[in-house]
Amino acid sequence: MKIVIIGHSGAGKSTLAKILSEYYKIPCLYMDTVQFYGDFSSRSLKEQEELAQKFLSENDKWVIDGNYYRIAQRRFSECDEIYYLDFNRFFCYFSALKRYLKNRNRYRESLGAYEHFDLDFQAWILFGGRKKDYLESHLKHMALCKGAKHHFKSRRELIAYLRKNKIIKN
Repeated sequence: MKIVIIGHSGAGKSTLAKILSEYYKIPCLYMDTVQFYGDFSSRSLKEQEELAQKFLSENDKWVIDGNYYRIAQRRFSECDEIYYLDFNRFFCYFSALKRYLKNRNRYRESLGAYEHFDLDFQAWILFGGRKKDYLESHLKHMALCKGAKHHFKSRRELIAYLRKNKIIKN
């Protein structure tokens, strides 16, 4: 099983990745940990690509959480399933705010750094990640998956799917 999870910041990609990784008992790669050092400075594209390719070559089953379309593009054509969390910008904003308030000053494994919620990130959630070309990129990469494609417009839809397929309990 090879699974890719894409979508908007604050939608719950990392949470879903953890759920699927535990359910299928397969390793998970959080793309935020590939891009960022612990202080939020970015690795070079070359280093990001090397880290992601190393993970892909070392694992024949995996879950990969995150967009980062310039890195490890082969994951989209190799995956058996892709999940697109296409939730409302305000839902994502308040989910990210709630996560920040719960985890403030704590290290988050899926981020590879301490939780943050600065103005740049808030603007990204509300506007930057919602530009037309970015949304088109989600759909383009989703189309590369030769397996099952799941496009969820709300957390409620996602939860219903996970329950129906017994991935989570009621």
